[in-house]
Amino acid sequence: MASRDWFWIILLGAIWGCSFIFNAVLIREIGPLWVTSFRVAIGALGCWLVMLALRKPIPRDPALWLQLGLLGVVAYAIPFALFPLAQAHLASGIAAIINALTPMVTALISHFWIGGEKATRTKFTGVAIGFLGAALLVSPALSSGGSSHLWAVAACLGATLCYALTLNITRSYKHVEPTAFASIALTGAAVIAIPVAFFTEGVPVMTRPETWGAALAIGLLSTAFTFQIMYRILPRVGATNFATTTFIAPISALILGVTLLGETILPIQVAGMLVIFLGLLFIDGRIGAIWRRAAA
Repeated sequence: MASRDWFWIILLGAIWGCSFIFNAVLIREIGPLWVTSFRVAIGALGCWLVMLALRKPIPRDPALWLQLGLLGVVAYAIPFALFPLAQAHLASGIAAIINALTPMVTALISHFWIGGEKATRTKFTGVAIGFLGAALLVSPALSSGGSSHLWAVAACLGATLCYALTLNITRSYKHVEPTAFASIALTGAAVIAIPVAFFTEGVPVMTRPETWGAALAIGLLSTAFTFQIMYRILPRVGATNFATTTFIAPISALILGVTLLGETILPIQVAGMLVIFLGLLFIDGRIGAIWRRAAA
């Protein structure tokens, strides 16, 4: 991939790493279904404002609206609720490892997807190395213990599968303008998520300023802003390469923990960061190119 594409992938991964902190703040006062409802609703509003500002044409095809709306439910409403739901009963280190499975699951699905990317041995090696790095990053959390329930693990795996499937499906909508894609998909997610949240969790009560701040941040920054970038580079870089953002997110969360919460970085976590970057070089194809030149 080009250097500019890696810049955007690293930036998106860093921003999405912030979502773990936003989720932690939100679930103090509201349930996981309202977390996803606020995120997709505020994100949709932000995307529609961008549509108006850029004067982008609004698609008129009802079938396209239905398709993208349903895609938004699977891609956003469901996984955005599954992770905070699981985090209430799951050790954070295990949740981070499962989230880092996204590139591996995406590569496997894409390899067998009709018209998908055929993964090379080098790319699969890079995915495995990146997962090892993520495991090193969260190993201190794992060693410290914590409760882990089987259903919560299954919920995280379900969210990972949603991401992997929809990343591959999204490539078939290259003809849709990116801002319109994000706006319609998030609107579809909000239309389903909000009534379900009302029915299951009642009326949300948010009294703390930080809760409102986290809701705005996760909706506007972690969703509306990042989706403007995501839908523009995804067709260019491919589903597997894009999924490596989940390797960057734990690094971002760790750095935020140090700067905001006064936590410390252990040597094994530094090693994990280096291993992740090595995996990214494999996925990018640079290592393979060096080997081929050396062999020649």
